[in-house]
Amino acid sequence: MRHYLDHNATAPLRPEVIDIIAETMRHDGNSLSVHEEGRHAHKIVEDAREQVRALVNAPVNSVIFTSGGTESIHYALHGCLRPHNIKRILVSAIEHSAVSANAASTGTEVEIIPARASGVVDLDWLKDRLKEYDVTREGGFLVCLMFANNETGVLQPVHEAADIAHDAGGLLFCDAAQAAGKVPVNFVMSGADMMSLTGHKYGGPAGVGALIAGPNLPLEPVMRGGGHESNRRAGTHNVPAIAGLGLASEMAKQSLARAGEIAALRDRMQDAAISAGAKIWGGDQERLPGTLCLSAPGFSGETQLMTMDLAGIAISAGSACSSGKTKPSHVLTAMGASGDDATSAIRVSLGWNSTTKDADAFIREWPKAYDRIKARSQLEGAA
Repeated sequence: MRHYLDHNATAPLRPEVIDIIAETMRHDGNSLSVHEEGRHAHKIVEDAREQVRALVNAPVNSVIFTSGGTESIHYALHGCLRPHNIKRILVSAIEHSAVSANAASTGTEVEIIPARASGVVDLDWLKDRLKEYDVTREGGFLVCLMFANNETGVLQPVHEAADIAHDAGGLLFCDAAQAAGKVPVNFVMSGADMMSLTGHKYGGPAGVGALIAGPNLPLEPVMRGGGHESNRRAGTHNVPAIAGLGLASEMAKQSLARAGEIAALRDRMQDAAISAGAKIWGGDQERLPGTLCLSAPGFSGETQLMTMDLAGIAISAGSACSSGKTKPSHVLTAMGASGDDATSAIRVSLGWNSTTKDADAFIREWPKAYDRIKARSQLEGAA
């Protein structure tokens, strides 16, 4: 029996989502066509838009469908440049690589906002940096801060950062890919000007997501062609995937209701790992309920991944988007990790369909595997 503990990489599709995608694929019609088939497809798209909007409490007409989180990030960072005269982008040191890479590709100046050892961004640094910032003289700026870190699960002070950015005349973009559908996300209350999410992190299909942006926020389209998405993102709608995203967003309420239960499973795994000698990253901070990031000196992340895989357990060594890498996690490095702490880090993540059996499997197998590593090391040291 396999135990899937890598929801932060991608969550399993909900069966109901598979069903609605299959059913939608049986129908004809372009969502911009005016005939009956087109009107039916258009209704599916707009119903899904409302479901996504409700999930994150976004304003009406603020949901722009995209091909996923990375495109949403690209659109946000590139689309705001000219309309807002962006000359500088401030990116937190713990952002997903899609944010830092897209910031670098804009050609504007990029600054890194440091993080504290807790895994929380350093707002004092940001406040000091922007205290004397003159938008009139230096141009506009954009602050990028994720809602929840994809490796540690640590929740970030988005609302406070937005206040700091707005007081200095700038904008704030929030990558909420890991948070949406797992913890309450409120776009309006967050203060963010733009927010990205993607369906496959909470039971929806891969290849579809959204950029949330106020309907009156000027953005330059980066996908041009037809008049889709109110002329904000061209391209024929992937109606089946959008329908799946909408239903997953509606069903995410069930995951939110299970948050306490999921956190309890996470904490049981954490206690077992600590007892075996692991170090927990972000453990004293508010985190996503299903995310556990730990280091085990002498037990490399890659070896842990392979050992657990052989035991029937799927985990991740750092961010799955960077799997196969040998360099330490930039997130943990920003938190002060070095040496074994950085190279022996793994991420264990629960989600909408995780069970006690999944947690029990990790509690049974991981400490046992680490004990073998430590025993072998002691024998080698005594030789």
